[in-house]
Amino acid sequence: MLKPHEDAYGRMIWDYLKERRGYEVDERDDGFVGASLGPAGYFAPYKDWPPHEKKAARHVKGRVLDVGAGAGRWSLHLQEKGHEVVAIDNSPLAIRTCRERGVRDTRVLPFTRVSKALGTFDTILMMGNNFGLFGSRKRARWLLPRLRGITSETARIVAESNDPYGTRNPTHHAYHRLNRKRGRMAGQIRLRVRYDTLKTPWFDYLLVSKREMEQIVAGTGWRVDRFIDSESSVYVAVIEKEA
Repeated sequence: MLKPHEDAYGRMIWDYLKERRGYEVDERDDGFVGASLGPAGYFAPYKDWPPHEKKAARHVKGRVLDVGAGAGRWSLHLQEKGHEVVAIDNSPLAIRTCRERGVRDTRVLPFTRVSKALGTFDTILMMGNNFGLFGSRKRARWLLPRLRGITSETARIVAESNDPYGTRNPTHHAYHRLNRKRGRMAGQIRLRVRYDTLKTPWFDYLLVSKREMEQIVAGTGWRVDRFIDSESSVYVAVIEKEA
């Protein structure tokens, strides 16, 4: 769980909830700094979602674990559709935001600590590029069997990622080469989030191509059933449980 001075992401979305202000700065370990358009997208109602997210929502079924729930927009939409949803995030202020907005079942919980104590799920939801929360190939292949153990026989994972090779930025290409030199996947980003005077600890966030995702999932008790494309390098995978 993040400490108050580390919860930069949570403070950003809490400030947006209360005062409609906020920004997000991501700092990468090679010195690259990127700024987002702000937290408004984390609060977007369903009618404003991009087409690929609306298509992904059709593949959600049954009881849902919303991993990295953020401001809770997916949890709230699915609740309205009649799903039982458990929203988890390692940010206390993100979870406080979810509760304030009406998400009924919320937990301050890192992804790596999911267990049978949460019950059984029919869908593991990892939207908002949250396939990245696996962090690395090794951690993904450790966590995927763990997810298999807390899901029903016909469960699925609905996960969004961003193909790291879909860029023309030479700085990102250089970072891919650096990662390979360090024995990491090209899209395994080491970063931290900054907001105001707060900054998160450094953490790994994994961006993968479709082929890389298929290779990571293979042999873990899951298989990629289909991909849903967007108008950019972002895509959603529907990952089914193997018999």
